[in-house]
Amino acid sequence: MNKKIQKNHKDTVFRFLFGRPEYALALYNSLNGTNYRDTGQLRYNTLENAIYMGMKNDISFVIAQQMNLYEHQSTVNPNMPLRDLFYIADLLQKEYRDRSVYSAKQIKIPAPQFVVFYNGREQMPERLELKLSDAYEIPSRDPSLELKVTVLNINPGMNEGLKEKCPILKEYVSFVEKVRTHAGQMEPEEAVELAVEECIRENILKDFLREQRSEVTMLSIYEYDEEKELEMIRAEEREIGQQIGQQIGERRGREEELKKHLSTTLSLCKEFGCSREQTVEKLMECCGLCREEALKITQKAYF
Repeated sequence: MNKKIQKNHKDTVFRFLFGRPEYALALYNSLNGTNYRDTGQLRYNTLENAIYMGMKNDISFVIAQQMNLYEHQSTVNPNMPLRDLFYIADLLQKEYRDRSVYSAKQIKIPAPQFVVFYNGREQMPERLELKLSDAYEIPSRDPSLELKVTVLNINPGMNEGLKEKCPILKEYVSFVEKVRTHAGQMEPEEAVELAVEECIRENILKDFLREQRSEVTMLSIYEYDEEKELEMIRAEEREIGQQIGQQIGERRGREEELKKHLSTTLSLCKEFGCSREQTVEKLMECCGLCREEALKITQKAYF
């Protein structure tokens, strides 16, 4: 089995799993307190080639006059409202390309719902709301355009009520946790294989894993590698940020020290009756200033 996956491959285990209508419907019912049973009422319209960076969105479908865009992330992206704006615009354009928006009759559209399911390692609240308006350079209390994304933390101990309502989501989280646990002790390929074996034995995603074992294994390895790569990038970014902060602090400290030194030198020169030219020379000698800088500083002191 070839376990190498192309970097532009956007499919994930989450997308693969909830690409099944019965599982997507169960998740929708759990989120919305509904009880739809007929998967024929659910129609997928997931983008295959979204305009944003050529990416796919994870899952989108229409049911009961509602368009649902579900994303799974191991890192919360603050730009998700903007991404979803691109996604929904592209989806609506595809859905209504044969309808004239210049018609005198109003075109009715399904109400959108945007949800991100987060199971990364960083500490996050159980529920978070991201708003498009938070990105506006000029804040507005009543923005003309708003888009809200609900981020649900599905890590163990978070949103357990939702997972109890939707067992398939709970089982998915269990599978991911097993992969992560084993990956800390062995190679990713071995960790995924062991997690799959354990889940089948413990009746966790049993049928799904048996039917799609090779695909799930490949996707899981890719996702774990990608997650580790993102963690390394974030660690490097934090280190760079700390270094920049330290450099800024050191520079500010030097600037404060220089200001005190300049003030002391000016005071002493004036106290001993030095001429402006003599003061300029002292500032150049004691404070390391060029002649132009020293002249500017003495401008106020002597005129």
